[in-house]
Amino acid sequence: MSSNFLVIDPEKDLAAIKGVSSLPRIKLLKELSKRPGINVNELAQASGLPQSSVSAHLQVLEKAGLVRTETQKARKGNQKICFAVYDELVVTFHPAAPASSSDMIEVSMPLGLYTNNSVTGPCGICSTEGIIGLLDVPETFMDPERMKTSLLWFTSGFVEYQFPNNAKLRGDSIEAIEIAMEVSSEVPGTLANWPSDIVLSINGKEIGVWTSPGDYGDHRGTYTPGWWKLKGSQYGMLKTWSVGPVGTFVDGIRISDIKAQDLDLDDHRSVRLRIEVKAEGRHPGGINIFGRGFGNYGHDIVLRLKTKK
Repeated sequence: MSSNFLVIDPEKDLAAIKGVSSLPRIKLLKELSKRPGINVNELAQASGLPQSSVSAHLQVLEKAGLVRTETQKARKGNQKICFAVYDELVVTFHPAAPASSSDMIEVSMPLGLYTNNSVTGPCGICSTEGIIGLLDVPETFMDPERMKTSLLWFTSGFVEYQFPNNAKLRGDSIEAIEIAMEVSSEVPGTLANWPSDIVLSINGKEIGVWTSPGDYGDHRGTYTPGWWKLKGSQYGMLKTWSVGPVGTFVDGIRISDIKAQDLDLDDHRSVRLRIEVKAEGRHPGGINIFGRGFGNYGHDIVLRLKTKK
């Protein structure tokens, strides 16, 4: 089973740093990784901590997006059951260095130029001016106005893009490929603790799963237009998937053993990218993709090809 991990930037992810800055909280996370879905009483017994302390620590961990809880019926009233969102936490001080521009081909794909899709609601697309078509109607994803899309979201399914393979056109071989985009989970409204397993495929080959921590709406996105309601998704996380000669990475952290040579990149005139949330996934929490004019970064889906003669 794939490992769910969070890459922590110590300058930005202060809530996560606070969450793991306590030995009791680390102990709770370890217990939850071994016994997902136990209730607070069981967690207190397993950790040897008072129930009141466990409840206080869980509040900190939930706020940091490291733990999620659910309320379920019990024999007497309700009980709160707990889950660790991640199997691994990685603190990084050195993000992966980009390749030099001399051997890099970059293509930016407007969000609405997907060539194939199959999505389930809640779902929708919008431009910087307004909603396109009808909300929560999957057929809207084929509206001709989709070319203007700057934000799209769906609960499960996929969108697929076809990028030109400009390396093949100029006779170069591809050593590595990168995909960069701003994404978040999708929940009605927003919820920072709402994990979603996002799967990327290139040329029909799944390259790995990355778990988005949540759907963010605590403040308006830097580029999000003023007409977009504040209670809606405002921004995401800028993530870079890279597939090279030794495996597949997200922001420098390995997620699978799929290598660039497994993707038949030199054999086709295009590169097919599928972005997917599987209904049967461990965390089927939907997806928002932010394009130019929305979110915090203001750019569309970027593909980079590292080449050699």
